[in-house]
Parts: sequence; structure tokens; C-alpha cells
Amino acid sequence: MRLLLKEHSALEIKRPNVTESASVDQENDWFVSIPSKPLHFLRDSRGKEVYPYAINRKDEETYALHADYYVGIDWLIEDKKFIHVEPKINKVVNDAFKELLDLDEDDQSTISVKEDKVEKEVGEIGSDSTPNLREVDFLKMLLEVYSGQVEEKYLKDIVTIYWDENRIPIEQHQDQLTPFLIVQFLQLLKKIVRKGLKKSYYKVQENLNGRVKGKILIGQQLKQNVFKNRLTSTICEYQVFGIDSVENRFLKKVLRFVSSYVDNHPVLFNSNQQEVKNLISYCRPAFELVGEEVETHQLKHLKANPFFKEYKEAIKIGQYILKRFAYNITHTTEQKVETPPFWIDMPRLFELYVYHQLLKANPEHRGDLHYQFSTYGNALDLLITYDEQPIVVDMKYKLHYKHGHIHEDIRQVSGYARLKRVRKQCGFCDKDDSNINCLIIYPKVDNADLVDYSLENIGELLKVDEDKENQYSITPYYKVFKLGIALPMIE
Repeated sequence: MRLLLKEHSALEIKRPNVTESASVDQENDWFVSIPSKPLHFLRDSRGKEVYPYAINRKDEETYALHADYYVGIDWLIEDKKFIHVEPKINKVVNDAFKELLDLDEDDQSTISVKEDKVEKEVGEIGSDSTPNLREVDFLKMLLEVYSGQVEEKYLKDIVTIYWDENRIPIEQHQDQLTPFLIVQFLQLLKKIVRKGLKKSYYKVQENLNGRVKGKILIGQQLKQNVFKNRLTSTICEYQVFGIDSVENRFLKKVLRFVSSYVDNHPVLFNSNQQEVKNLISYCRPAFELVGEEVETHQLKHLKANPFFKEYKEAIKIGQYILKRFAYNITHTTEQKVETPPFWIDMPRLFELYVYHQLLKANPEHRGDLHYQFSTYGNALDLLITYDEQPIVVDMKYKLHYKHGHIHEDIRQVSGYARLKRVRKQCGFCDKDDSNINCLIIYPKVDNADLVDYSLENIGELLKVDEDKENQYSITPYYKVFKLGIALPMIE
């Protein structure tokens, strides 16, 4: 049985009614089996353990499930009930968050009213009929991130898959994992094709006529030539240097699976369908001279090449895709599928999306953008050292905040700005008492504050004028700002 939630939403589970004829233990078996916490936890970019959703017991008859910032499917009770979190957000929740940020810290009565509004919206978000409900196009975000200049090391572990767990039966249209993996694979394959397929030495077996090359395979020579009186033919094995290697054969095999899946289920890719097909068309010609016969055990002995670093991740994701279809291409046409439990890290994807936009808009200032700047066990989302106005940036994928949570995040980013190594990186000496600007970037459904991602524009938006209040400033704090960016949405 599926329990459906949206991002940042809550769902109450009631104890089922027990009929007189039914056994209490049998009827309530699944309810009493609800665990106190989710079966799996993940690790954020700082290595901290986080759970993809929360389980709270309200009373003896009711549990409440609270979805966090992860999208995916996992067992709530193994083999009985599973939880499915979809990437749908509520516009009014986002607006309420903005209003909370603007409130004065001492205005507790107004804060309570706004928080009640947020809670009301969260309670209604579970219904698909909610007019303000819109779905985040995470495939579009992923396409953009992989098409940019984000370093490969940051693109790992956006999705966590539990292959050893029991599979969960779902409808094909509910499948979020396969399109996500396909987009990852195609973007990596595009980088490989653009750079040129890796050439390497690989073994070839051939029945040569009138000549010998490499070593003679005695067993096969006896069976296929000597016993059949083909005395001028010799079966030999020799090495060839070219693109028809094990790695490239495997990638071509995965590409065939991907092409079949996209053709049979185009609706799963929404508005990204044409872009995905263009990626397939771009990659396919490069593999014309590459075969498809390959055994997966041959991949265990491959050596990584630092120049072709995309191969390692592409092969890893390709193996995920083939596992997904049990290495049978006919499974790509099925309407009912089984998926392993998985979680997509939306906060990590949001951080990379913002970082990608900044890199794209500031190619000449790449050295001023320090993503995941680490010091003394702390890791800043982003440190901007451009010009004379450095900025400590914290990216929060949170569409509704309680008032206290907002203050906690502001204290966090303010603390980063006081780290000595951060100040040194920004060019401040020990005797300089200047304050570093702090900026919280959060997602908005529409009417984004940040459209032009150039550092010049961001600097202008954060300028402090003593005679005029800055609309992006968080009122109770000095030199702490907020900017909302629009996420791609499915209309």
C-alpha cells in the first residue's frame, strides 16, 4: 500500500477500525509495526546523518509522517506499506516564508498568525486538488547542472539507491528513479563523446586464413579447424588499439536501453523530452563502430584514467540502469515495474543548481566562487570573494520556515562570516573590524528576486544605503540578506 506525500507536507495515519469478527492482532499488525524512525538515513554534504522524513506518534491511534527535503520511495513497513514523496510544493507556503523573514523579531502576535497560515497550507498540501500545488521539474535542474562546469566530485551521491532491499511495486508513471538516472547518464555520455571516446588495447579473437597473429587458441583451433580439415585457417587472439573496448561496448549497450525507455515512456520526461532525445541523437553516432557484446564481470578489472574521469561515473550509473531493468530490454516497455528504495537529495541538487547558474553567468570570475569552502570542520555552501564586497552564501532548500528556524539559519551563516580563515580568504587582516555580507538564497515558485546571476548584479542588490531601506535585507540583522530564485516548474 502506498502512502503519498508531497515535499514539506504531513500525513496522518489512523489506526484501522477493528471488526468484531477480525482478530485484533491481524487487523492492527501493520499499524503496531510502524517504526519510531525511517528504515534508512542519508548523509548530507557535511557527512551528517539525516532522515528523509520524520515519524511522530501523536497518540495511541495516530501517527504523523512529515516529509522533509528529499524525493523518493522507501518502505515504511517492509513488504507491507511504503512511503512515496513527490516533488510538489505549495506557492502560499513559499509566500508565507517570505513574510516571516520580513517580520520584526519582537512582533510575536503577527508571527503566530503567519505560522498558523503555514501550518494550514501544509495540512492541505496532501490533496492534489490544492490550487497552489505545483511540481518542481528536478529533471530540468539536473540537465542544467550536468551541462555546466560543475566539478565531477560534486555531482556524486545526489541519489542514494538501496539495491539490496526488497523491490517496491509501482506504476510506470510513478517512476522517478529511472528518468533521473537516464538524465545523469546521458549528460555524462555527452561529455565523453565531446572529448572523444577513449581508445585502449583490447583482445580480439579471429579465425585467420593463411596467417598467424598473436597467440593460437589451441582448443578452439582443434575443434573448429583441425577436426574439420580446415588446415589453412588458424584461430588467434591478439590485441588491438581502438575504441571497440569493453567500456565503450558497455556504454553503447546502456544507450540502447535508454533509447528504448525514452521512446516508450516520453511523458515521464515532461517538457524535457525533446532535450533528452537530442542528447541520444548527439551520442549515438560516436558508437557506430563499437559493438554491444559485453559481460558485466569484465568491468571489474577496468582501470581509471584521470583524463577520462567521466567514464567511472558513467559506468556506475549505467550499471544502475541495467539493474533497474534486470538486464532485459523488454522490461523498458512494461507499465508496472518494481523499484528499489531510493532518495533524491533535493537540497544538494538545489545547491548545485544555484552554483551552476553563478558559474554560467560569471565565467571570468570562476576563481572568486568557492563552493563548499571548508575550515575547522565547517563547510560553507559558497564563499564569494569578488571585488571589495565578499559574501558568505548559505543556500536553503526550504519552502516554509518557522520563525525560530529562520533565526537558527541566520546565526549559522553569521558564524561562518566570523571564521578567521574565511576573513583571511576575503582579504581582511586581523585588525580589520569590517563585517562580511551574509546571504541566504532560497527557492521561490515565481517572481524571483535573483534573475541576473552576475556578481556585479548581486553586489548591487546587497548595497546598504543609510537613507533607504534595502528590500532584500533581513530587518532585525545587519548586513544579512535574502534572495529568492525561481525553480523550473512543471506546468
